[in-house]
Amino acid sequence: MTTAILAFERDFAQQRRRARLTFAAVTLVLVVLFLLTAEASNFFKVTQVTQADGTRAERWVIGAGLPRLGEYLSKTIPDLNWSTLPGDIAVWFGRWQIWATLLLETVLIAFMATVFGVVGGFALSFPAARNLSPSGWVLWLSRRVLEIARTVPDLVWALIFVFCFGVGPLAGVLAIGLHTMGALGKLYSEANENIDMRPLDGVKASGGSWFDQMRYGAVPQVLPNILSYTLLRFEINVRSSSIIGYVGAGGLGREFRTAMSYQEYTNLSALFIIILVTVIVIDRTSEALRHRVIGLGATA
Repeated sequence: MTTAILAFERDFAQQRRRARLTFAAVTLVLVVLFLLTAEASNFFKVTQVTQADGTRAERWVIGAGLPRLGEYLSKTIPDLNWSTLPGDIAVWFGRWQIWATLLLETVLIAFMATVFGVVGGFALSFPAARNLSPSGWVLWLSRRVLEIARTVPDLVWALIFVFCFGVGPLAGVLAIGLHTMGALGKLYSEANENIDMRPLDGVKASGGSWFDQMRYGAVPQVLPNILSYTLLRFEINVRSSSIIGYVGAGGLGREFRTAMSYQEYTNLSALFIIILVTVIVIDRTSEALRHRVIGLGATA
């Protein structure tokens, strides 16, 4: 008995020693990678700044830039006084009618893009799953299509489609939809790879085709995950559609470009608040819908 205890303590000590060495090695690698990345990104760069008395001094670029960030943010905040608060807010959101129209366009772009992305990603997620793909070349082709779609940023897709189809919401829908297809297809396929294969074997044993196996064996298992990923992606697409308008693909991005070009800083903060409120509303609505579908009760 004593020998077994001593052997256990010896093995435990060796295991602890190996764990400490592994932790130290991983930490060292991460520190080295951080230092290399920081050096490549000019994190430790020293720059010259002009001081209040007119002299020049060297400062760490982060320390020199943070005050300018505060200065920029202060420009976006309008002058608000309690005595004239309603009028100040009315001036702050003076272009609300134009912004409301563009916000509706932004949400519609995000919605249509999400629909196209869900259809494409859902269709490709089954052949892109290693445990469900009917053949090796179909698996390879499906994964490459999804990789290309999500590797190219939606802003770049927007530039391409603006060149092809002209300025307008169509370019935004196609750009975000294609990127959404790649991103959701990847998430859907990973959910497919974690399913229980026994229902599919049962469908196959009863004479069902590959499509029957997907329809009756796989889809019911992954529907909750698909719903969660889809709602999250719609929220992301609302934010994306408010930016790609910067390159002419419709939505509120056009107003961001105008405000930045003409240095209308208070308009930037107003647009930010509008998008923030929209995302909060969509997030709460999506959460309620998701909980209703998966059968959860009300949450705080």
